[in-house]
Amino acid sequence: MIFVFDRRSQYLSFLLLSFIALLLIVLWENSAPPEIAEPAPAKFNQNGRSSTNNPGSKVWNSTQVPGKHPSNAVDLEVEEDVHDMWELCAWEGAQDYIPCLDNSKAIEALPSTKLFQHRERHCPSEEDLPKCLVPLPKGYKKPIQWILSRDQIWLKNVPHTGLVSYKKDQNWVKQEEDKFIFPGGGTQFKTGALHYIEFIQEMVPSIAWGKHTRVVLDVGCGVASFGGYLFDKDVITMSFAPKDEHEAQVQFALERGIPAFSAVMGTQRLVFPSNAFDAVHCASCRVSWHAEGGILLVELNRVLRPGGVFIWSATPVYSSSDEDKKIWTDTLTIVQRLSWSLLVKRQDPQTGVGVVVFQKPEDNELYDLREVLDPPYCKEDDKPDAAWYVPMKACIHRIPTGEGARSKWPREWPLRVESPPSWLTGSKKGIYGSPAVQDYESDTAHWKHVIQKSYLEGVGLNWSTIRNVMDMKAGYGGFAAALITQQLWVMNIVPVNEPDTLPIIFDRGLIGMYHDWCEPHSTYPRSYDLLHADHLLSTIKCNDFNLVLEMDRILRPEGWAIFRDRVTTLGKVEEILQSLHWKVVLSYTQENEQLLVAQKTFWRPEGTSR
Repeated sequence: MIFVFDRRSQYLSFLLLSFIALLLIVLWENSAPPEIAEPAPAKFNQNGRSSTNNPGSKVWNSTQVPGKHPSNAVDLEVEEDVHDMWELCAWEGAQDYIPCLDNSKAIEALPSTKLFQHRERHCPSEEDLPKCLVPLPKGYKKPIQWILSRDQIWLKNVPHTGLVSYKKDQNWVKQEEDKFIFPGGGTQFKTGALHYIEFIQEMVPSIAWGKHTRVVLDVGCGVASFGGYLFDKDVITMSFAPKDEHEAQVQFALERGIPAFSAVMGTQRLVFPSNAFDAVHCASCRVSWHAEGGILLVELNRVLRPGGVFIWSATPVYSSSDEDKKIWTDTLTIVQRLSWSLLVKRQDPQTGVGVVVFQKPEDNELYDLREVLDPPYCKEDDKPDAAWYVPMKACIHRIPTGEGARSKWPREWPLRVESPPSWLTGSKKGIYGSPAVQDYESDTAHWKHVIQKSYLEGVGLNWSTIRNVMDMKAGYGGFAAALITQQLWVMNIVPVNEPDTLPIIFDRGLIGMYHDWCEPHSTYPRSYDLLHADHLLSTIKCNDFNLVLEMDRILRPEGWAIFRDRVTTLGKVEEILQSLHWKVVLSYTQENEQLLVAQKTFWRPEGTSR
């Protein structure tokens, strides 16, 4: 499209843009906390981007090598005759490629798969990581918006029909013309997740969905209808399941707009801190809790908050078969060794499904009363929050005690989202150098201001189309907390090379995980509508080219990325984005800091890589 302006119109447009930029700078300078020196965003003409303070970038030509960036950015637009350096990944299943879960060479070399090691992460090296772009499914189009997406998605966006027949008697998913329909059922709640959720509330009134219980972990989630309907109760659920023969179950969940990622309970700790979740749920999740000495229940004990509950619904809870009776007896023995209390066990008269609810101790008293310390206490040097490639251990960490101990239940939701955790005492130093509570409060105020005065109004995003969001370097979770009134959810990532603030994020009633951005994430392609990278690329210890390539993999077409970082860093990033045919719609600099907002397009290269 070509726009023609006379000189007077161009002059008036320039004055208008300059005035808006100046106004936002003044607003930012009057309110940003001094310990978080962030650049202020500015509004830009939606017909193009401003290059007043930033020279822009050029696309690599055919002689330039990926990962080798020219030092000086030049203001060149993408020309139609520029040879594209990118190729499509062309092997079978490339459209759903998850590098660390589809590394067949590493998986084939495993000495054993008995404990589902083949479903765990096995990442290719930076050198071996394919440098091609995952293709779009044929006929892919913009996803259906929330909340309608909870009930229906485009078939061609996730073109896998296996579950329709495999789970046809359990009301998981149906196919109707060009859509998948999700009736809200599951293996243990065929009549609908909402009835099941309300039945649990009747069983244990103290669970108080959306007040006392805010953050839930759903193990073996299927298509995540349980988590999807818990949104109605103001509960956010972290759902996960392996990438296995249950074809595309997590991909279905993400396409529906429900938080989920691919993982398995195998030999490694889950990528969460200790004492994080208010409740853990398993409905026929295909996990043998009684096997291997109950080590998987021990891992649940690690991530479950003191006083939190484990909700289990499966045939061993209510079936009278000999096999199920034995599994129940063996599981109950392990539960008793963990000093969990059996709160209630009941069968739903309407569905015939049984549910049992166990509760983790609130303190160490029950642990200490055990006659036999099996499982034993963990060694003092075993860090309970260490979770990145850390093997599971059959031991119990003592519940923290004393000043600053992280054992007290957070305030009721929604008060907890802004209240500093009680254990965040003034004696601790925060990640920005001030006392922790002051740091936390400044960060909260800062992101409130940035969201309200910049992101929601001045960067060109249509927030009604934004549902799945990832904050790639979340800090205290202030970005997610400031968006809490929007119809979206945020996956808060705490990089493993950064201070561990993930326990704070969970105490706020938000969700997140640990991750190393030198490796690809365990999510499907086209999972997210918005990626937020605040001073991430300048802090990673590996190739920023691979990270931008990963962002292209997990971002949906017409999805957005917001970068805040050093000018020298984002100059390189902008070159890569333009080579990917992303639209750079806002580029603003203040001293050495830059704000860059870009939108991914539907473009995919014509060439293929095998």
